[in-house]
Amino acid sequence: MKFVDEAILRVEAGNGGGGCLSFRREKFIPRGGPDGGNGGRGGDVYLVGQEGLNTLADFRQTRLFRAQHGAKGGGQNRSGRAGTDRLVPVPLGTRVIDAETGESIGEITRDGERLLVARGGKGGLGNAHFKSSTNRAPRKTTPGTPGERRALRLELQVLADVGLLGLPNAGKSTLLRQVSEARPKVADYPFTTLYPHLGVVRLGPERSFVIADIPGLIEGAAEGAGLGTQFLKHLNRTRIMLHLVDLATPADEDQIVRDITGIIRELEKFSAALGARERWLVFNKIDQVPLAERATRVQAIVARLERTGRTYAVSAATGEGCGALMNDLQHRIEESKKEQTVWQSSQAAPEKT
Repeated sequence: MKFVDEAILRVEAGNGGGGCLSFRREKFIPRGGPDGGNGGRGGDVYLVGQEGLNTLADFRQTRLFRAQHGAKGGGQNRSGRAGTDRLVPVPLGTRVIDAETGESIGEITRDGERLLVARGGKGGLGNAHFKSSTNRAPRKTTPGTPGERRALRLELQVLADVGLLGLPNAGKSTLLRQVSEARPKVADYPFTTLYPHLGVVRLGPERSFVIADIPGLIEGAAEGAGLGTQFLKHLNRTRIMLHLVDLATPADEDQIVRDITGIIRELEKFSAALGARERWLVFNKIDQVPLAERATRVQAIVARLERTGRTYAVSAATGEGCGALMNDLQHRIEESKKEQTVWQSSQAAPEKT
């Protein structure tokens, strides 16, 4: 299924049912009094996170989602039936925005998590509600209120611990195939990856993480060159970025350094926070470089860069060095989660007076 990361849809909650105008009519009870019941409330519309969905493509065919209206009240003080809620499944990582006002409504990050996007109308009041000592036979009722109607813009940001970054043909998709069961397209021409792919790296029982491959970046992407930067938002949720560099390219070291710094500039143009995110430099395709030259070439390039983070040399095609890289990633992710838990605990702790 084609990856679609944005969608526009309309949601309409159910209207409340109207109140009933009714009087009790029974033999030998000539003045039974009012007994009109209240109307039922309208159904709500919820977006529900569903694990396993990874695209918003379904919203290309279906763009309108309605909840059921509440039923009208009945005689004998019978309340109308409430309308059924409408549950709309969406992928995890979906951000919801009011398309008309630009207001952020919320985001869905957990399986089964519900987000109310349109509230159903209230049921109307039947005439029994208006009975009083001074008004024994009220003929007043109220209609149900209309349900909310909204146009929504959905934006999907994939949920991954690690994001792959680099020029086209740096070997990102090959690395994803090597370390996970994902099977993105691999070919010897640029931009074979046209939309993000996710893979799960499993290192043992309860030891795994998710890695995302996004389309390659080129210098000038922020101005629309290549596929632009539209997929960079999928790196916003990652803990670590792996910046893959083709070590076997025929270009000289000056060009490789320019390519690396060009990618970093595109990141910073897109988002200062993303530019400051933890980023590891991974030199790929070492199987195509003579063994005696690998370390020297890597050191010469790293020495000319201002900030690299951790540095690795691997071959995504043969798997050389990939195991050590994945193990180090797993350890770093576990550390990051612990640090986040400690920070959240410190924020939640009450201040001492």
